[in-house]
Amino acid sequence: MIVASEPALRVGARVLLLNRDDEVLLIHARDPDDPGHHWWELPGGGQDPEEKLEDTARREIAEETGLVLDEIGRKLWTRESRFTYRGREHHRLDHVYLARTDHDAPQVALRHTANERAGLIERRWWPATELAECVEKLLPAELPDLLQALLGGRFPATPPALTA
Repeated sequence: MIVASEPALRVGARVLLLNRDDEVLLIHARDPDDPGHHWWELPGGGQDPEEKLEDTARREIAEETGLVLDEIGRKLWTRESRFTYRGREHHRLDHVYLARTDHDAPQVALRHTANERAGLIERRWWPATELAECVEKLLPAELPDLLQALLGGRFPATPPALTA
């Protein structure tokens, strides 16, 4: 009997990045092997060995958006997920941080991996009102409510743990 092994847990950092108009930056991505499977997500990615999560957040923002963040704000939430991507099972634990920027255009060259290039559809700044009306898949699904709570000053002081 063959027993499938559990995918290794990959820890990462994502950023709820707000511009001066309190719009949130999201990445529209797809599974290159299943183009009908697409979603909007916060920028971020996997932690390198010995890297602090805040440094992961800064590095990933620069690589994926070209924006340089001097400061990473407080941790907003963690999100554990299991999903299939490119025919493989994945297990992620993302730590989501708040950050703000006054820049709209990249400050440094983008450094996407081949996998990111294959799955990237677009990047877009979303006003909270439009995000609340989005009918496409959002990761996390609770993102419109979380953003509204944050902008309304009602976000919990203790980071909630989300699962998918």
